[in-house]
Amino acid sequence: MSGLIGKKIGMTSIFDENGKNIPCTVIEAGPCVVTQVRTKAVDGYEAFQLGFDDKTEKHATKAAIGHFKKAGTSAKKKVVEFQDFETEYKLGDLVTVEQFNEGEFVDVQGVSKGKGFQGVVKRHGFGGVGQATHGQHNRLRAPGSVGASSYPSRVFKGMRMAGRTGGENVTIQNLRVLKVVADKNLLLVKGCVPGHKNSYVIIQK
Repeated sequence: MSGLIGKKIGMTSIFDENGKNIPCTVIEAGPCVVTQVRTKAVDGYEAFQLGFDDKTEKHATKAAIGHFKKAGTSAKKKVVEFQDFETEYKLGDLVTVEQFNEGEFVDVQGVSKGKGFQGVVKRHGFGGVGQATHGQHNRLRAPGSVGASSYPSRVFKGMRMAGRTGGENVTIQNLRVLKVVADKNLLLVKGCVPGHKNSYVIIQK
């Protein structure tokens, strides 16, 4: 499917034609350079590799510099492959935000904010001692009893417990494109997308 690499700028809100205030996320989408063209004859599948966000040669390996030089561009920080593109591109072509239209729906993928080690109340929405179940007495945010009885005398796999939260690949589907600002490479989508400000996201039709 057609897509683009972008960077999450932050959130704002706009008013629609009915005067309703709509929360939206601003994404700097592209321009991306076609850095490699995959073909069935050579690679066994068809895809376009896009590169986004320049980085200096000092911070790039010689192999990466040579790879990007074939496309006539500088080294890139983020590289992603897209299959089943609607438009045909050649090596070195620019892919811009103009491929998206206002009113259509897109999927946005990113890495969610890392929250570190969290307890069960924050991680799984446990009620705490206010809903005094699971054998809790006076520990406000404890998980309570987790083991079984004499049989099977062990804790089942997959039990909801405290642990590291966030920092995972998350895809939000069917976000409506509210506005395309082509001259500034900006895309406004309804709602929120995963990740912190200035984190990379992948937008797909």
